[in-house]
Amino acid sequence: MRRKIDIFSAAVGLVLVLETRADLLDRVNDALSIRDPQNRFQLQLSGLIDFEGYFIDQRAPALIETDDSFLFNPRVSLFLDAQFAQHLYFFAQARLDRGFDPSDQGAQVRLDEYFLRYTPLEHPWISFQVGKFATVVGNWTSRHFSWDNPFINAPLPYEHVTGIWDSAAPYDVGTLLYWGHVGKYDSGDYSDKYLRLPIIWGPSYASGFAVLGTIDKFDYAVEVKNSALASRPESWDITNVGFENPTVSSRVGFRPNEMWNFGFSTSAGPYLLSQAAATLTPRREIDDYRELVLGQDVSFAWHHWQVWAEFYETRFEVPRIGNADIFAYYLETKYKFTPQLFGALRWNQQLFATVPDAGARGQWGNDTWRVDAAVGYRFTNYLQGKLQYSFTHEDIEIQQGEQLIAAQLTVKF
Repeated sequence: MRRKIDIFSAAVGLVLVLETRADLLDRVNDALSIRDPQNRFQLQLSGLIDFEGYFIDQRAPALIETDDSFLFNPRVSLFLDAQFAQHLYFFAQARLDRGFDPSDQGAQVRLDEYFLRYTPLEHPWISFQVGKFATVVGNWTSRHFSWDNPFINAPLPYEHVTGIWDSAAPYDVGTLLYWGHVGKYDSGDYSDKYLRLPIIWGPSYASGFAVLGTIDKFDYAVEVKNSALASRPESWDITNVGFENPTVSSRVGFRPNEMWNFGFSTSAGPYLLSQAAATLTPRREIDDYRELVLGQDVSFAWHHWQVWAEFYETRFEVPRIGNADIFAYYLETKYKFTPQLFGALRWNQQLFATVPDAGARGQWGNDTWRVDAAVGYRFTNYLQGKLQYSFTHEDIEIQQGEQLIAAQLTVKF
């Protein structure tokens, strides 16, 4: 524990030194940019260095993987932007960290995102995109990087696990209730947490192609990808999960003015992996059971205020049981006290419907609410710090892992 705190303190000291050398980061940013004088080609290499610390009231909440009360989770993200004339754009993101989600694993390097976008016209009315990229559903993915996110973690629909597995179907309704009611029907064992799926797993960098564009005050996007929104990071690569069971997602947005942005999203696709085929009922296949999502989102900006909200109605079609429905939403606001200092508050809630249970109906998961509060300070154009407190409450008698304190320092270059 002492060693981990010393490491985090050293990271704080390093970042504070960088704060006094903003001119150095200016020169680094210029050195990582290549531009053709005739604007036919430009390339920009940039990145984020995150030093995160989590003080955890066990058990670890959401997608955090550790049995310790403190987790140090550093991360380096590198971004490559390349623009060819006005028609071709390429983007790639590579990461060095301890796992896609915060964990106490060893270091690993991944190529999380890459795509090529072609815009055939002079106007952004239509574009074609192919590769591995964040989902078009909702409005959180557009601000999910640490520099843009007012918080350190994701909203509840993007990280709160349910009783749905992708590796196996439940044998009966009792199995689903056991998987979904951790802490209510058992002693609270969460050793199988990573087998469970949220509604949307973070930004959902699944592989596929998309058609998107902007026409006047309307935005639209349709994507076809190899995995469902709930799928885990290992399922996003086309080499791990092919296109046998694709997911189709879409979003239509309307911007009546500069303050408001409204969106409506849909998604439908199989959530079970091929290895789950042996646990299905006879003459049934993987693509017979889908995750169905309807989403509504809104954002608002006025002076020092920014407000975001998303609402998700989700249905998992479960073998031998039927439909397992969830309603989840969050309301988030950010206020800039000064050009450098901001505060943010977020209310999250996830509610479970009922499924048939021995002639009656039983709720298939623990209703959950969570409140997140954060304060952030942007020291320079390249340095930002955030501190967050979260309190989670589940509909169970004995609460575990209610409180979380997190700190994050981000260097941008």
